[in-house]
Amino acid sequence: MTHEPLFTPYPLGDITLSNRIVMAPMTRSRTSQPGNIPNDMMAEYYAQRASAGLIISEATQISAQGQGYSFTPGIHSAEQIQGWRSVTQAVHAQGGKMFLQLWHVGRMSHASFHPDGLPVAPSAIAPDAQVWVVGGDGKGRMEDCPVPRALTTNEIQSVIADYRQAAIHAIDAGFDGVEIHGANGYLIDQFLRQTSNQRTDEYGGSLENRIRFATEVVNAVSDAIGAKRVGIRLAPFITQRGMNDPQATDAILLAARYFEQTGIAYVHLAEADWDDAPEVTPEFRQALRETFSGSIMVAGNYTAEKAHDLMQAGLVDLVAFGRSFLANPDLPFRMKHQLPLNEITDPATLFGGNETGYTDYAYDQSQI
Repeated sequence: MTHEPLFTPYPLGDITLSNRIVMAPMTRSRTSQPGNIPNDMMAEYYAQRASAGLIISEATQISAQGQGYSFTPGIHSAEQIQGWRSVTQAVHAQGGKMFLQLWHVGRMSHASFHPDGLPVAPSAIAPDAQVWVVGGDGKGRMEDCPVPRALTTNEIQSVIADYRQAAIHAIDAGFDGVEIHGANGYLIDQFLRQTSNQRTDEYGGSLENRIRFATEVVNAVSDAIGAKRVGIRLAPFITQRGMNDPQATDAILLAARYFEQTGIAYVHLAEADWDDAPEVTPEFRQALRETFSGSIMVAGNYTAEKAHDLMQAGLVDLVAFGRSFLANPDLPFRMKHQLPLNEITDPATLFGGNETGYTDYAYDQSQI
């Protein structure tokens, strides 16, 4: 069984993907310092994996304020744009397609990234979470997130403008489109949920108000670069990081109605991938399919078999794979021919470091 739907070309917006296998966005923290600048090592890493139908870049901060982890890339300086341009050129030279994931972490940050020591968020509520921070000794550690300060209404408009400008920068850097990171407890997700959003203005309270920030970001980015170049990642069933909200799926489905009107290319579900995580229900999948007519992408510990079944049921169009792509640059070839997969050799190489555990995994270069 070759799970044929996974390996067929697929139209996404104005581009055609060579297959339906997506490389999921994964933070690797290997930028050049100072300045969080994408580099030649990153270009090699992504080009090795260009046989994916689509590569979604690691999360990339839209502004200095949007950073929450050490050594993660930005898209707000001329040096960062040029660095990313080298990456997209390398991927395109191998025939690949690539979207940039736009990121503002909100309260999922650390004091060291902010002049006043305070990350920003919808409300001044700590996330009960940690982020990876490299200290003065050059070593990375998980550090607690502080209590953030609440954004003013005027500041919210400035952040929306940052998303718009970052999307323009992404196209300038050669990306085929952008994915807005609205999942996993970061800023957009924080606005969606009543556990993290206790505002009383037009961005808080009702479901309609809590989705306003997400829809205004999507509209601003779509106006800037065209809706067919835009996707958004959402996490309907995440409960970690203080995000357990029984109204989360209602908010996401309501937002999906607006995304349908905007005409964006896809909605990407970040599904929980730990052993006892809550499952995405068939009812939610069906409701999303009935609400949103664009492409639906999923990610979260998928096998080829599970991906095939959801595609055959008409509930999913694209499937993103994460960790399996780290150790298997030629993952689509291995999946198609049911070949053994490499395992991650050393978890310590996942965040930060050099080529070890990054670009040194064996693969069949003829299949890239």
